[in-house]
Amino acid sequence: MLQDSIAGLEAEISAQELATAAQLDAFRIAYLGRKGRLADLFDQLKTVPADQKRAVGQQLNQLKQAAQARHDEAQQALEAATANQPADAGYDYTLPPVPHALGTRHPLSLVREEMLRIFGRIGFSVAEGPEIEDDWHNFTALNFPENHPARDMQDTFFIAPPAPKSPLDAADSGAPDVPLLLRTHTSNVQVRVMETQAPPIRSVMPGRVYRNEAISARAHMMFHQVEGLFVDEGVSFADLKQTVYYFVNELFGADINIRFRPSFFPFTEPSAEIDITCLICKGKGCNICKYSGWVEIGGCGMVDPNVLENSGIDPEKYSGYAWGMGIERIAMLKYQIKDLRLFTENDLRFLRQFEAV
Repeated sequence: MLQDSIAGLEAEISAQELATAAQLDAFRIAYLGRKGRLADLFDQLKTVPADQKRAVGQQLNQLKQAAQARHDEAQQALEAATANQPADAGYDYTLPPVPHALGTRHPLSLVREEMLRIFGRIGFSVAEGPEIEDDWHNFTALNFPENHPARDMQDTFFIAPPAPKSPLDAADSGAPDVPLLLRTHTSNVQVRVMETQAPPIRSVMPGRVYRNEAISARAHMMFHQVEGLFVDEGVSFADLKQTVYYFVNELFGADINIRFRPSFFPFTEPSAEIDITCLICKGKGCNICKYSGWVEIGGCGMVDPNVLENSGIDPEKYSGYAWGMGIERIAMLKYQIKDLRLFTENDLRFLRQFEAV
């Protein structure tokens, strides 16, 4: 009978120990919750005969009030006991401290700074420029004529110029409709340096660049470059080769083989690709070097006279060389990394390998 269940539950509630917060919460859920024991008995009230329902309902209400009162009383007592304790009660001062983990420098930062130090020892200063660039500095001044096929070599992220508020504003402003873009190389800084400095110029240009490429183990849509520029009287391709030999030997060691392959770049003539022995497979062939034993680390060449002239430098008096290298490619070779995507995934297991570097 329901009356017997009420009596049994009353004895059970009276016997519960409510000394801790966990016990108090368990009591609330078991007896006072919407799915608790009391709620279940109230659901059974509909099975009681009509002439007994009033009396049984009163018993249930009294039991619920008694259970709620016991819960509230225990909760007040627990809160009072907690309030009288000191703030650090229960803290074990003999425990060892949690070690403060120091971060580490990113491998790309380590390689970038090492490259800049190497070139700094032979007189190259550091120059930087904007990542959001106009067409002139990124393409046209570098001998990329409009609609020239050479522009297709670099898949560009273009940024539309801001629209005028009204046709009248556009007519009055006189501002040209100049397309903006995310720079595809740090060669834009070469143009800006030549526009503002008179030869001799000896600068390196590190920075982040963007190209609309599929992300893979060997390519990314965002990467880093270091480019170099030397402009003076009587500069030759032999000077360029000696600079590259010096850099590779300083960074990778004197036993690395280097080769120059004829190539094409709109802003240099003659142009060449720079290859070195693949440090990952030691020249035997792997997926990084496409099983050739050689890895391209950059491009170089003599600055095209048109580029000098576009930048305000007399090509009849001055000549120069330029080169560019990807920092990710150099870091992959230096640290034997086979997947370029690791540089941007922020995996602590990968980054912690460079703590001692």
